[in-house]
Amino acid sequence: MALKVELKPGERIILGECVITNDNQRTRLFIEGDAPILREKDILTPETADTPAKRVYLCVQLMYLERDTSKLRDEYFTLVGDFVRAAPSSLAIVDAVNNAILTNALYKALKEAKHLIEFETRLIEHAQRRAGIR
Repeated sequence: MALKVELKPGERIILGECVITNDNQRTRLFIEGDAPILREKDILTPETADTPAKRVYLCVQLMYLERDTSKLRDEYFTLVGDFVRAAPSSLAIVDAVNNAILTNALYKALKEAKHLIEFETRLIEHAQRRAGIR
């Protein structure tokens, strides 16, 4: 069964090793095969990975796109180790990411890593409210 992707005008996706940019009208693609696919809204760059959770996500994203966890394994475990030491309550989310990586379900790992970013955002907002910062 093909994956259906609808692109807005000017929207980009990564398909395998290619970046595809849509023209000026809405487009529907049907993609068959087993290539990594990421929509523009799910892509982080080194410049936009400006928090610890986003750096974890970026590392998982690179694993997914390269289809190889071995190159980034040490960096990933350093990043999540630092994150869990700073926020021990994140352990359940990190475990979900780890399990997905260990079972080679890298797209699922990416989705779980997105939960880590959401967790970090809530944690920072909570800390700012407690400190009276807006």
